[in-house]
Amino acid sequence: MAAAVRWQTAAVKNPAAVLWDMDGTLVDTEPYWIEVEHALVAEFGGTWTDADATSLIGFDLIDAAIELRDRGGVRLAPVEIVERMLDGVIERTERGLPWRPGAAPLLAACRAAEIPCALVTMSWRRLADAVVATAPPGSFALSITGDEVSRGKPDPEAYATAAQALGVDPAQCVAIEDSPTGVAAALGAGCATLGVPHVVPLQPAPRLTIVESLCCVTLDDLRALLH
Repeated sequence: MAAAVRWQTAAVKNPAAVLWDMDGTLVDTEPYWIEVEHALVAEFGGTWTDADATSLIGFDLIDAAIELRDRGGVRLAPVEIVERMLDGVIERTERGLPWRPGAAPLLAACRAAEIPCALVTMSWRRLADAVVATAPPGSFALSITGDEVSRGKPDPEAYATAAQALGVDPAQCVAIEDSPTGVAAALGAGCATLGVPHVVPLQPAPRLTIVESLCCVTLDDLRALLH
């Protein structure tokens, strides 16, 4: 669906909250993760293809680490693999952190309209905090990270936890996601979901609206997603 899609808008209330995925949705860190995975597998003499890398997009980091160990031959404990990946991605973000097109203006519009926003990411706390620090103050009311939930995406726990922490009904929230696993998590929690595919495609589903970019998405569009 093109970003210039004609939305069915109406005079409706704001979402109770907007719940943002981070990697690939808010900021363009997916290439960093892929680079780090290739480098780590190569260090241990394994083989890792772009298809292997893209298959992990949206995964809980421990689950991704297990795949790197089992498929890529990285002979480390999963937690060590995650920490090594985080080191590499954070190092790259310190050189430059590209925001996804349209994400910053939409986040600013939510802030101006006093719509609470939460970051819901499978990245761990130290990377999430580094990204949040680059956003204007007050952009996010809270963040839920992969090392703080017992079940990662596609399980809905992270989105349900964010809504509960904000004191809102997930069914009155809009989630913004770029990956199939993230979309499954958001829909499983009951959120109206805006899908913005980046590296991997998304398949149509009830309560999922797919656009090519956030550049043309407005608050009226987010309101309409709830109806």
